[in-house]
Amino acid sequence: MCRSSVVCIFQWCFGTDFKRPHRTELYEDPPSPCCPIVYSPDYNITFMGLEKLHPFDAGKWGKVINFLKEEKLIADDLIVQAREATDEDLLVVHTRRYLNKLKWSFVVATITEIPPVAFLPNFVVQRKVLKPLRTQTGGTIMAGKLAVDRGWAINVGGGFHHCSSDKGGGFCAYADITLAIKFLFERVQGVSKATIIDLDAHQGNGHERDFMDDHRVYIMDVYNRYIYPGDGFAKRAIKRKVELEWGTEDTEYLQKVHTHVEGALNELKPDIIVYNAGTDILDGDPLGGLAISPQGIVKRDEVVFKAARRRRIPILMVTSGGYQKRTARIIADSILNLHNLGLIDKELATSGAENPKCCGFFHLLKE
Repeated sequence: MCRSSVVCIFQWCFGTDFKRPHRTELYEDPPSPCCPIVYSPDYNITFMGLEKLHPFDAGKWGKVINFLKEEKLIADDLIVQAREATDEDLLVVHTRRYLNKLKWSFVVATITEIPPVAFLPNFVVQRKVLKPLRTQTGGTIMAGKLAVDRGWAINVGGGFHHCSSDKGGGFCAYADITLAIKFLFERVQGVSKATIIDLDAHQGNGHERDFMDDHRVYIMDVYNRYIYPGDGFAKRAIKRKVELEWGTEDTEYLQKVHTHVEGALNELKPDIIVYNAGTDILDGDPLGGLAISPQGIVKRDEVVFKAARRRRIPILMVTSGGYQKRTARIIADSILNLHNLGLIDKELATSGAENPKCCGFFHLLKE
C-alpha cells in the first residue's frame, strides 16, 4: 500500500487534521535487555543551591534509582536512558509562543517558583533548569511507547500535570502527560483511548485543559480540594472527580481510590493508562495537606497496577509531586513491592503484560 493511501485511511478514521508525524529519537527501541524503567542523571536539578529554595526535592529521581540499585532490582545497563525532548517534539502539544516565553528567565522563575532564577542569564536557565525538565518530558514520551510495547513502564521523573499547551506553573514547564498521549495517538495504531489516573495531591489542571473536549481521554483526578491550583475551568474536563478533605488518612483514601479506579476502568476500557503517582499525599507534606502513610502510598500504587493488570491494559507511571526527603525511599519501596507481587517483572515486560495488543498488534507508523 502506498504512503498516500495510508494517510487517506487515517484521515477517514481520525479526521482530516491527520498529518505524518515528525521524525523523533524518542520512539527508537531501546536494547532488548532493558527493563522499562526510564531515567537519566540529567533529571536532577543542581545549581549553586538554588534548587533548595523550592520545597521540591530536585534530586529525588537519582535517589530513587540509587535505592533500586542497592536492592539489586536494576543496574545501569538495564535502565532505559531518557533523551531530551526537542523543540519539534514539544511542538506536538506546545505553542511556539509558549516555548519562546521560556527564553525569558523571569517566566521560568514564575513557573518553578524559585524567584532568584529570574536574575540568571537564560542560557544558564536553559541548561541547568529546563534541560532536566525537557529530559524528564522525553522520558515520559519514551515510557508511553514502552508501556504499549511491554505492558508497563515507569518514568522515574515526569508528571508535570500543571502545565498545558500554552501555560506552565507549579514547577511544571512542559506538558509531558499530554505529550505522551498525543504521541501515542499519532504514532501507534490501535491506541485511540487513554485514561489518566491522577493521584497527586493537587488537581492536574494542565492535562485537563489540554483534553477539555477530547472524548478519547478519560480523566480521573483525586486531590485535596483546598489547595493549588483550584482551577474551576479545568475541572470541567474531569470525568471522575474525587475531592478530599484536609488530613484524609489511609482507610478513607484507599477505599476511595479502589472504588473509583475500578469505576473509571469499568466505565471506559482504554488502550493505555497514564498513572500520575504523586507522593505529596504523604503525611507531613508541606503542600499536599493529606495524611497518607508510606505504607498507604505503596498500597495505592498496588491497587492501580492490579486493576490495570487484571484488565490487561498497558500502564505508564510517572512520579510527579512529593516534597519531603523521604519520598524517594517510598517511591523505590513501591516499585520493589510491585516487582515482588509480579505486577512488574522481566517476564511481564517481555510479554507485554500478556496483552496481545502489546505483542504485535500495535505497530508504529513509519516515518
